[in-house]
Amino acid sequence: MKTILDIRNILKQYGSFIYTGDRLGDLMMMEDEIRELYKSQVIDPKEFQSALLIIRNEIKKEEERKMKLNN
Repeated sequence: MKTILDIRNILKQYGSFIYTGDRLGDLMMMEDEIRELYKSQVIDPKEFQSALLIIRNEIKKEEERKMKLNN
């Protein structure tokens, strides 16, 4: 797993389609869904850690992008 698209595909496999029109909101919902899959023991710890790292990096990038737009 290397990209947000990979994470979206994993979520799709389990019936979770996330698109709110707000990228930051989508990323936060994806994080919640990944946590639920992990708690339910559907994904293994390595996939969970990898997904969280990717999502958090994307959240950071999105927040930085929004800050630049506001300046």
